[in-house]
Amino acid sequence: MRVVILCGGESPERDVSLASGRSVARALLERGHEVVLVDPAAMEPVMAGPLRPGDVLDGGVVAKEPPALAEREQWRQRMYAALTGGPVLELLREAEVVFLALHGGWGEDGHVQALLEMAGVRFTGAGSAACAAAWHKGRGQAVLGAAGLPVVERHLWQPDDGDVPQAVERLVATGPVVVKPVADGSSVSVYRIDSLSQLAQVAAEVRSSGVELLVEPFLPGREFTVAVVGDQVLPVVEIELTTPVFDYAAKYQPGAVSEVCPARIPPDFASRLQDLAHRAHRTLGFDGDSYSRTDFRCDSRGEPMCLEVNALPGLTDTSLLPLAASGADWTYPELVQRILDLAMR
Repeated sequence: MRVVILCGGESPERDVSLASGRSVARALLERGHEVVLVDPAAMEPVMAGPLRPGDVLDGGVVAKEPPALAEREQWRQRMYAALTGGPVLELLREAEVVFLALHGGWGEDGHVQALLEMAGVRFTGAGSAACAAAWHKGRGQAVLGAAGLPVVERHLWQPDDGDVPQAVERLVATGPVVVKPVADGSSVSVYRIDSLSQLAQVAAEVRSSGVELLVEPFLPGREFTVAVVGDQVLPVVEIELTTPVFDYAAKYQPGAVSEVCPARIPPDFASRLQDLAHRAHRTLGFDGDSYSRTDFRCDSRGEPMCLEVNALPGLTDTSLLPLAASGADWTYPELVQRILDLAMR
């Protein structure tokens, strides 16, 4: 099968996306597929391909340096141009399926999916509507809460509005809170705040960015994640932290976190988490042809709360979705093939 992998992109998760693309390419080549790797945000859109097995075994996608956040709009314009005309679009239309290994930004918020839908191109993962619903953490949690899933109290905060909202100050006065971008992935720019003075310091750091923030109580309990692939719910993964929050450094710095699959929890609690993940998957519009990963953290009573649903979770060799798949006795190439098969149904 001829497969084009889209990876890279314009988000802060660009490096992770490139790593996912390389891992997916190795797996597809092992399965005998014809593979082309495309970075739609790069100056040279077609990065490599067709590939041979030896081309990517040592991380062989050569890419430009990722842009500063201020340059992201320019990179988005290049992505739009690449996906709506010229040789990249022709390459996508010639493929039997496009494998999306984009994380964050346009790759996960529904923009790329909408462009591919309009072009009539078959692709892996959820459609544009489900991706958009899941990407904005505030709106996603509101939908989940309205459907009866457990979510925490939350406040949206626009730092460029000026003063810290009174609702946020009141929440900080009751105990530690977590502040994070309302629409970003890989736990980029996640802060734990324990005092009003620390809140003011963080506000000064993020005010210039103009990024909308989500503020919610810090949950002191255990952390879990559950993946759904098609209609199959995978074993629960527990994330055991050595840091206060599961931020970008903890995710990708060796030794900062221990990830256990299957989680060492009672079977009835595991089933409960799996049921919640499947309900969250369906509530946000993910169908039986897509996949997702739902993150949970427990409160002081041990009750799990839904934090977010990830539409395009990481697919690096050490990411959480492949770990969950291994708990179901799937090899990494089997996981990638299953995702591909779902898109072809």
